[in-house]
Amino acid sequence: MIFLLIGIFGWEQEAVLRGGMFPVRLSGEALDLGAYGWMVPAWLTPLSSAFLHSGFVHLGFNMVMLLFCGRYVEEALGPQLMALLYVAGAYAAAFAEFAAHSDSMVPIIGASGAISAILGAYALLFARNRVDAVGPIPSHIVRIIWLTLAWIAIQLMIGFATRGSLQGIAIFAHIGGFVAGLVLTRPLLEWRFRSA
Repeated sequence: MIFLLIGIFGWEQEAVLRGGMFPVRLSGEALDLGAYGWMVPAWLTPLSSAFLHSGFVHLGFNMVMLLFCGRYVEEALGPQLMALLYVAGAYAAAFAEFAAHSDSMVPIIGASGAISAILGAYALLFARNRVDAVGPIPSHIVRIIWLTLAWIAIQLMIGFATRGSLQGIAIFAHIGGFVAGLVLTRPLLEWRFRSA
């Protein structure tokens, strides 16, 4: 809905400049955007940027992934905890991108990082293969490690394959969101069923 309103009124560039997540702003530096005036506070941009997209393909792909995996994760966690996971994923994604490119003045937009947290939860909840403990490392931690390594490999391959052809794929945001989903799923499930 937000994407459509921004598009109808022709506010795409202004919305990205005001609400996009500029990694450099998280380090406390101010940006001079001239005539654009006010901006979303830096601490809130990981969330505001998740409602901004670069076009219908970007938005569509994110919504398909959210629809496919999100409904199952929502059944497991409930709507409130899934929303919490989504927000935590958006922040984890932003901080991962900040850690990789803290001086970048290129705005990060899109829900991919937050949706990556949902994908991480989905992968953890619905993986069917049996994973054994490795020495003192419990099996659920081994599963998280394997899923993290696989997701990092996929993201690095996407980054390598698209270098120079597609600009602006925030692979570190995808990694940060996915890891947040893996790490938070079990505690959120325990919280849900302890409260029930």
